[in-house]
Amino acid sequence: MKTEVNRTKKMKTACLKAEWEPKADFRLGSKDIEGKRTYLGSKVWRNPGMEMVEKEIPVPGPTEVLVKVKACGICGSDVHMRQADSDGYIFYPGLTAFPCTLGHEFSGVVVEVGANAINKRTGKKFDLGEAVCAEEMIWCSHCKPCADGYPNHCENLEEIGFSIDGAYAEYIKIDARYVWSLEQLREKYGEEKMWLLGSLVEPTSVAYNAVIERGGGIRPGQHVVILGGGPIGAAACAILRSAGATSVILSEPSKPRRNMALSLGATHAIDPTKVNVSETVLEITKGAGADLILEATGLPSLVWPDIEKIIWEGRTINSTVVIVARADDKIPLTGEVLQVRRASVVGSQGHSGHGTFPNVISAMSSGMDVSPMITKQITLDEVDKNLVSLQTDRNEVKITITDFK
Repeated sequence: MKTEVNRTKKMKTACLKAEWEPKADFRLGSKDIEGKRTYLGSKVWRNPGMEMVEKEIPVPGPTEVLVKVKACGICGSDVHMRQADSDGYIFYPGLTAFPCTLGHEFSGVVVEVGANAINKRTGKKFDLGEAVCAEEMIWCSHCKPCADGYPNHCENLEEIGFSIDGAYAEYIKIDARYVWSLEQLREKYGEEKMWLLGSLVEPTSVAYNAVIERGGGIRPGQHVVILGGGPIGAAACAILRSAGATSVILSEPSKPRRNMALSLGATHAIDPTKVNVSETVLEITKGAGADLILEATGLPSLVWPDIEKIIWEGRTINSTVVIVARADDKIPLTGEVLQVRRASVVGSQGHSGHGTFPNVISAMSSGMDVSPMITKQITLDEVDKNLVSLQTDRNEVKITITDFK
């Protein structure tokens, strides 16, 4: 194993810490670890804060690669782990283990290679200098969901930047089976843009899994509605327009986000604070309604009345609603609407399996350029203030770390 890494120095990381103070109704699950890890983060962790921490540069094992990080995006999940409610509990409801180096939307260059770290693009060992990105879901491959082909629902799941150290760091090591080559992007976009696009493969794959795999995709000519113009919603606009949707209607209060979505493929972008969403959708589609509706706001109880009205009053039968945003929130669902209109509601988690990562990279290499989503580039030292600002500022779409010194 050759190396260009200087291990006489430690690497700088942005690490989230929080206090383990379970709420009264919390009960330790079979896979939770007292004081360290839980699958119900918003019920346990209080008073989150970021610290810059020096850590040893990791050494890859036989099937792992060491990646020098070139770009890492800030995800809404990162923001919600940093954000506290009025009682001090974090907003993020899922798997978390603190302290943890955050960051999972990354691209970088392979600088060390384990003896058995195989590149799926070539079937051989990874080359030094290979441009890569990686899944953040560390699925085990041997539990029943994995064996059944559902790695996003692995029973032994770990997540980069949630329960194991992530890419708000100069280096990250990861098993080669989760790593995907970006070299075809270099051929089309050049190196600088390749790193930016590579850091967007993960969130774009979350959107792809939601609207194509879980939502069942669309037929060319159909109508879709995207609720929420953050990175997942914006990426869904690009994917569904590429898939042939006639109408890609985004509902989003932020004007910069609406404009961004229009540049990526949305045909209409409406402000839900200024217009009635359901009536506007029915007007745009001439009464057809929507074949697919993506809930990407994280506020399902707020948007659900519009969703039901679009389904109930539209002429489309067999609509599918996909819930992709994570939220500890109840939905006021009316069964009669789903029954009479033959509609479905499905949940979507993750991005692994189904050939999603290589499909997204291939779509990008064919011209699906989602890099306009990156509206701001920052240094690693600026992470915390941007995690805080994103709690209230909806004008930025994707803030990306590109300087790790």
